Amino acid sequence: MPPRALNGIRVADLSWIVAGPQCTRVLADFGAEVIRVENPQTLDSVRLSRPHPQGLDPPDSSGLFNLFNRNKRSITLNARHPDGLAALKRLIAISDIVVENFSSRVLESWGLGYPELRAIRSDIIYVSLSGFGHSGRNRDYTTWGPTAQALSGLTVMSGLPDKPPAGWGYSYMDHTAGYSAAIATLAALRHRGRTGEGQHIDLSQVEAGMVLCGPAILDYTANGRSYRRAGNPPGNRAAWPKAAPHNSYRCAGEDAWIVITCLTHTQWRALCTVLAHPEWLQDPRFATLPSRLRNQDALDTLIEGWTTGRDPRAAMQALQANGVPAGMVQNGPAIARDDPQMRARGFTARNVHAVLGDHLTDGTPAHLSRTPARRDAAAPLLGQDNAYVYRRLLGYSEEGLRELEAAGALG
Repeated sequence: MPPRALNGIRVADLSWIVAGPQCTRVLADFGAEVIRVENPQTLDSVRLSRPHPQGLDPPDSSGLFNLFNRNKRSITLNARHPDGLAALKRLIAISDIVVENFSSRVLESWGLGYPELRAIRSDIIYVSLSGFGHSGRNRDYTTWGPTAQALSGLTVMSGLPDKPPAGWGYSYMDHTAGYSAAIATLAALRHRGRTGEGQHIDLSQVEAGMVLCGPAILDYTANGRSYRRAGNPPGNRAAWPKAAPHNSYRCAGEDAWIVITCLTHTQWRALCTVLAHPEWLQDPRFATLPSRLRNQDALDTLIEGWTTGRDPRAAMQALQANGVPAGMVQNGPAIARDDPQMRARGFTARNVHAVLGDHLTDGTPAHLSRTPARRDAAAPLLGQDNAYVYRRLLGYSEEGLRELEAAGALG
């Protein structure tokens, strides 16, 4: 197997939930040795999260935990116990990166703020993903994904006009922060490679969300307009840029849909050709973009008359072959099992987990030609790497490891 880009880099992963583990999953996929430090007394709630296959119980049966923690190791450790804290410092001393996403003062309360980490290893890269960051008047406030979304401005942008903000049902903010942290970590590694200097990466999840509000912020800055939820009823019509057709259309089969968008007259002409209705080009209701916008209801009805009797993937392929932007609305099974493009790129692959068994896992969207990411291992069982880390990496004897466990230093 070819080497991976981050081979030889070790990460002490003190993170939990989604934002931190998303960051360290990227690093692990590209070859870093990521060692998750977990306390059985305060388990990562994602280990308890659904889905759990029928008949299996936490902490090792969560599909969600498996998603975010493949290619990692797991040890148990209680940082509040003096012997546990001493062991953690030994791990930090042999690690290149420490990642955590607690509230800003948690590691400081353990005696593991950035100055203390630098005393342990002078070139350490310390990655923090707190809600507000480690500076400013709100640094001690606690956030979760939905609260960070609200504070960032994203929640108010979601929903229908004249209705309360809808927010998001899933915590996308955690993913945004995780990917941003992974990018920043790679930049810090590059800097350390040139200068020998580590640094503290202080990432605010709220700020990571604000960057997604760029167009709204620009509109206010340039034009003095506050954002208003426009909504696009009915269907999924375009607010800006104006386009018609621009909607999702029912296809043959249960809950089967296709999205079709024509942004140019060339695309509109191609759509009329594929649907075998060249007369629409001369119809005064549809001949120009302004006329199509005025008559979207009639246009959508005609288009859906074509899509309703067709398989969504076949319809997508016919339209795309003629230059019409179109995409079937896929659900999880369609992506994992049926999508030939995903199979061709190896996006889904089989993996084996000690509890969950054989299963499909998603891939890494960035393909490096010389040092590709891999999915060598499923998520670790809780504490499965205690012997490897404590004995082989940290130099504890078998008796010393038993003493740590007996004293409660492993949680």
